[in-house]
Amino acid sequence: MITQEQVDRILRLEGNGLPLVSLYLPVEPDQPGRRAHRARLAGLLDRIRPLADDHSLEHAARLSLSEDIAKIEQRLGEEPQRPGTVVVFSCGGNGVYEEVWLPRATHERVVVDEAPFVRPMLAVLDEYHRICAVVVDEATAQIWEYHLDEVRELEAIRDRTLRGPEHAARLDEDPVRDMADELSKRHYRRLIGELKRLFKEGGFDLLAVGGHPYQVPAFIEFLPRDLHDRLVGRFTVDRDTTTAADIRDKVRVLVTDRAYQEQERLVGEILEAVATKHHATVGLDDTLWAGSLAAIRTLAVDTEAVAPGVVCDRDGLLARTGEQCLLCGDALREVPDVIEELVKTVIEDSGEVRHIEMETDLRTHLTGALLRFELPPHPIDTE
Repeated sequence: MITQEQVDRILRLEGNGLPLVSLYLPVEPDQPGRRAHRARLAGLLDRIRPLADDHSLEHAARLSLSEDIAKIEQRLGEEPQRPGTVVVFSCGGNGVYEEVWLPRATHERVVVDEAPFVRPMLAVLDEYHRICAVVVDEATAQIWEYHLDEVRELEAIRDRTLRGPEHAARLDEDPVRDMADELSKRHYRRLIGELKRLFKEGGFDLLAVGGHPYQVPAFIEFLPRDLHDRLVGRFTVDRDTTTAADIRDKVRVLVTDRAYQEQERLVGEILEAVATKHHATVGLDDTLWAGSLAAIRTLAVDTEAVAPGVVCDRDGLLARTGEQCLLCGDALREVPDVIEELVKTVIEDSGEVRHIEMETDLRTHLTGALLRFELPPHPIDTE
């Protein structure tokens, strides 16, 4: 499972004058065997093999690329064990090799540049909150962690309850019913205390509550405001027979639904803010200008958007075209995808990046953003 430490390390990677290979190899659920997998991998690497023999590149760059191709072939040559996407960032000349497994398929691609091509990886990771899933009844609870489409059981809680035929026969009696209710309340309070600890220490983002439909609402009513605000939804399972796969499937549906709702809400918020002229922008040119000024609070990017562009290495100007920086006059460096550069810039400036997968009005604009402040006029507009 990828960690935040590994993500941060990848974002800091640089070629330092040597090419850095970013490769995304999707593995579909019905992918047939090792031979097809190796053929797909070879097809990707064939796209960059000519660079290793390109004498317009320096010897060190060609040598590094040859080492990257050989290492990726050797490391990824075996038949994959599960669906998803294997991602590699490699620069042999700098001793760099990072391998990441993503829980769902992306588009296959291979990019050679001085910096890692991270946007598809970040787009997938954006979807996967760390979820605390609890399966609860009036006396027991199972607590699970769901992250990157994997689950693991953290702990089980069992408290006293009035069970057995002698108590069941007397539940209509007020004293017995009151005692049963008090024991359930004690159990819920204990469970809530444990959930608060886990959210504080475990870095959870959201809470999902499962169990029998007639039992879950009673527990949800007990949730304090801070946990209720984290509630992503409820699901139905039988605590005695549920498996890790059941928990994963149930929570996955809740998380996917929430992700689409959040994407739709964000796009609507951006478009409304643009219409009312309130610290927002849409369209690639204006969004690149906002990114150049560290003005972006939240960036929304259509996940399919790719656009070539230029970057100023001195002051960070991002643009679609140009030969000289409009701010400092330095020569601009061409990049295969300026949106990728924008994403990395926003992350470095402590902004938020959200990749929009669903069909929205953003698709025609490619990018949009909520801003920290009103943008000054674009230099190109003053000429």
